[in-house]
Amino acid sequence: MAGVGTLPRRRAHRCCSLLLPALLVSWVACQAPPVPAGEKPWDGQDVHIERSSVPEQCPRTVRTGDFVRYHYHGTFPDGSKFDSSYDRGSTFNVFVGKGQLISGMDKALVGMCVNERRFVKIPPQLGYGSEGVSGVIPANAVLHFDVLLIDLWNSEDDVHIQTYHKPDHCPRTVQVSDFIRYHYNGTFLDGTLFDSSHNRMRSYDTYVGIGWLIPGMDKGLLGMCVGEKRIITVPPFLAYGEDGDGKEIPGQASLVFDVALLDLHNPKDGIAIENQYVPESCNRKSQTGDFLRYHYNGTLLDGTLFDSSYSRNRTYDTYIGKGYVIAGMDEGLLGVCIGEKRRIIIPPHLGYGEEGRENIPGSAVLIFDIHVIDFHNPSDSVNISTYYKPSNCTILSKKGDYLKYHYNASLLDGTLLDSTWGDFQNILGSGQVVLGMDMGLREMCVGEKRTVVIPPHLGYGEAGVEGEVPGSAVLVFDIELLELVSGLPEGYMFIWNEDVSPDLFEQIDKDNNGEVLLEEFSEYIQAQVHSGKGKLAPGFDSGIIIKNMFTNQDRNGDGKITAEEFNLKDQEPKEGHDEL
Repeated sequence: MAGVGTLPRRRAHRCCSLLLPALLVSWVACQAPPVPAGEKPWDGQDVHIERSSVPEQCPRTVRTGDFVRYHYHGTFPDGSKFDSSYDRGSTFNVFVGKGQLISGMDKALVGMCVNERRFVKIPPQLGYGSEGVSGVIPANAVLHFDVLLIDLWNSEDDVHIQTYHKPDHCPRTVQVSDFIRYHYNGTFLDGTLFDSSHNRMRSYDTYVGIGWLIPGMDKGLLGMCVGEKRIITVPPFLAYGEDGDGKEIPGQASLVFDVALLDLHNPKDGIAIENQYVPESCNRKSQTGDFLRYHYNGTLLDGTLFDSSYSRNRTYDTYIGKGYVIAGMDEGLLGVCIGEKRRIIIPPHLGYGEEGRENIPGSAVLIFDIHVIDFHNPSDSVNISTYYKPSNCTILSKKGDYLKYHYNASLLDGTLLDSTWGDFQNILGSGQVVLGMDMGLREMCVGEKRTVVIPPHLGYGEAGVEGEVPGSAVLVFDIELLELVSGLPEGYMFIWNEDVSPDLFEQIDKDNNGEVLLEEFSEYIQAQVHSGKGKLAPGFDSGIIIKNMFTNQDRNGDGKITAEEFNLKDQEPKEGHDEL
């Protein structure tokens, strides 16, 4: 409540007429009609009461000793007015049954409800008798009053609480020193609105129980749950007392607050974690320095959604424990398993503080329902788990080998990315696949089955593959090696399986013209490979290899090789060409 308990106080001057005091009400109420004609016969011996209007709800009526605030018109039987609280713009405020009123009015007010209207006739002996009031009330005057009760309370009253909605789940209630955010409508007992946070479109945010609020509100808010709605009725001596607030709230006014609690926390709070799902298998939990990919829904305590990664159809990716996210999230993401779902409740001092951010109000408690998709550490390497190995496993894959294999590729959460069966081929160490896959295929024998987990820096990195692999994704490959053809030593694209003839050039130069053309060279090399005397690097285009070999021997680039140009590889200097 804006200003409740914090505004300066001033002593109100009680408005006193010859008869009764008053509180400001609406203009309509100020225009109370005169006593209607045709009333029942009256013997003039006692107070005569006609209940003109009685509210449907009347939780309490005036009793002797109560303090009341009411409006009135005072007239003589001929209709001439002698006094009116409406003319002064202030209710008449007084204790009932304590001699502060004429005895007829003391009797007339008993049993009234707030918002009830009564027409009252008071005989002289219960009014001002034979003396009257000089210049105002003649001797032996019958008095008529049109009375509207605005407020009533008793010095023995306390704060009254009526809860009309309470959530099923209430893990915590408001306690002294908590900080809360709530909406409210503030009215007087007659329903007149004097303040509303809804009209300002902003919650009221305050500490409870440390004197920032009027005492009745401090008491009335205790024990509330987030989402609870209650009506708190506060007597004036626990509100603004005799002085009022100097503005909208008059002196001696009972206040009614219709409150909806939105949020609560304590400055001593840390984050709270509620595990919603933890996988049975959890080989590793997240640690400071890890890079996480996760989905989340972010809500306020009252359930209002302020952000969601799902709506963007993309995970939120970040390092944890390094200040890249709010402090509460940095802490809440530690110790999670891949696939885990948890709720992280973050107090504002570990979230966005008093200022808030965009659609997050200041001093708001935040709830994140997260689902961890994957995580890795920049220091991670490839993880290899072999789940089947043949009994005969002597020939192991190495750099340069030609491999044929089947794989299923997925993300850590099980999302399938790709699948092959026997149609994927690769030269190990040639850069044809991501580095992590190259590492995962090494020292593998035909028939072996293994799972290879590849961190993104050894996979597709931060960028990923658009439409196929998310950025910063850990990849899982289930691999079965189907075929292995041993490769050549590093640096060779062709080797001899037998000793090389010293007359090699002459053998290639079949027409003995001292020159070898590409067609002759290609025909000879392919014949050696076909007979098993030579071997080309497996998995590469043989035509391209042979052409490169020819070009390396054709040192002057004239399209032919001469005997002077021709050399074997072991005759070349270390920095020389890749020759025969």
